[in-house]
Amino acid sequence: MKKYLDAVVGGLLIALNLALGPLLHRWRTRWHATTDEVKEPLPGDEIVKAPTWTYTHAIRILAPRAAVWPWLVQIGQGRGGFFSYDVLENLVGCDIHNVLELRNELQQLRAGDRVRMHANGFGPRVSILDPGRALVLGGPRDANGSQATWGFYLHQTEDGVTRLIERGRHAVGKGILAKLGYGPYLIDPVGFVMSRRMLKTIKRLAEAAPWKPKFVSDESQRRLDQTREAA
Repeated sequence: MKKYLDAVVGGLLIALNLALGPLLHRWRTRWHATTDEVKEPLPGDEIVKAPTWTYTHAIRILAPRAAVWPWLVQIGQGRGGFFSYDVLENLVGCDIHNVLELRNELQQLRAGDRVRMHANGFGPRVSILDPGRALVLGGPRDANGSQATWGFYLHQTEDGVTRLIERGRHAVGKGILAKLGYGPYLIDPVGFVMSRRMLKTIKRLAEAAPWKPKFVSDESQRRLDQTREAA
């Protein structure tokens, strides 16, 4: 029952972001990312050399990147899902079922593998796989000139805390379908709601491990974290 209630919330958030459209565009495309993270060159940026639009999302995870990476490796339709609103995904026939546990059989992923996003087999291939550091999905331009990459990056600080950065780069080709499938009109508001849920779920799963950073007992830091994650 809870996942259906969550899906209602997710649907309302999508409707809100669609309604507000361009007003929230800048906030959505930089959600929780610092200015340096937005500007930082990352592996895979070179695949889409001249993007029409981009986004960089980030989340702070109180766990080492070794606790985060296995969850990223499992993503995909027919694999571990995308840790988002799977009820909403399945309304459009994706047949996605989130796996909220680590499974050895889902840890096998190689460059060139296709990560399906829909039951029809649609999905990007793995362009870059740097274990524990970077996973980038995407490929060459399609027949209409559209191209996109979807990347995940793990930056670990000296105290063992991880910054999970998600970056998308989109080049929009010719035609109305290209604008809808690759442009910001739908992908920005809808994708943001789904990605935000995904990042927060990965954070929760990774932090469930019996590990705590050095400063977790600092009450002021804890309150700051709660304020940021509530945003």
